[in-house]
Amino acid sequence: MVRKIALVTDSTSDLTADYVRQHNIHVIPLKVVYRDRDYLDRVEIQPQQIYERLEQEVPTTSMPSVGEVSNFYAQLIKEGYEEILSIHISSGLSGTVNSARLAADNFPYTNIEVVDSRTISMGTGLLVQQAADFIKQGVSLESIVAKLQEIRAHISVIFIVKTLEYLKKGGRIGYVSATMGSLLDLKPIIAVNEEGKYFTMAKIRGRKRSLEKILELAKEAAEKQRLKLIVMHGDALEEARYIFNELKKSSRFKDISLGEVGPVIGVHTGPGVVGIVFRPV
Repeated sequence: MVRKIALVTDSTSDLTADYVRQHNIHVIPLKVVYRDRDYLDRVEIQPQQIYERLEQEVPTTSMPSVGEVSNFYAQLIKEGYEEILSIHISSGLSGTVNSARLAADNFPYTNIEVVDSRTISMGTGLLVQQAADFIKQGVSLESIVAKLQEIRAHISVIFIVKTLEYLKKGGRIGYVSATMGSLLDLKPIIAVNEEGKYFTMAKIRGRKRSLEKILELAKEAAEKQRLKLIVMHGDALEEARYIFNELKKSSRFKDISLGEVGPVIGVHTGPGVVGIVFRPV
């Protein structure tokens, strides 16, 4: 008999509100923290509000507490879910996975599987989307987790930022050098490694060339296999739309879409982040 599985993620997966509603996904919000108060990510604050306030104050962010995640799981169990699949932002970038695992320990009689996506934004979102499909197909929870671990290794996240200052301030710099040569206008092409941390994939001079490099990397990947790809941005719609329109010309992408990073990610990247997220299909 197929058991009723609740699919949980956090707000950094950057899934659209429509997709979340249509596929009955339960989203735990992280928080954007200002001096005066905290705001629930994508619930009480939206991306553009972050960028508009950056000159006055650069906020911090916080993960959900063990107690908050426990309450979230308890409500799902109360609603009749027999098992829970909880997929979250990389443990290399946030403690959210740890909160979820500790919360799961509070429910010894419920099968709760917590998956570390080892990625961010729609990289996590792609795993959640695949999990939603598996649940609809009636795949068992254990099999879904095993399949997601295989898929996870083939998800790529590549992006550029206008400045490294925000990644540096937020302590999310990973293996990216925080002292890139500003005088030379060197821009790192940043990717997420197998540990789920940022690293410098390439160093390009100038913003325009960096955007062209992202296009080049996407096209190279698509030559090897057909891809599902999402172009993501934060306060850089025009540049993201340019990449989207250029890639749309290729028949090598089975599915291509355009999305926006949420407030929590925006705090750490700053305005002007543009990137691609893709996986083979």
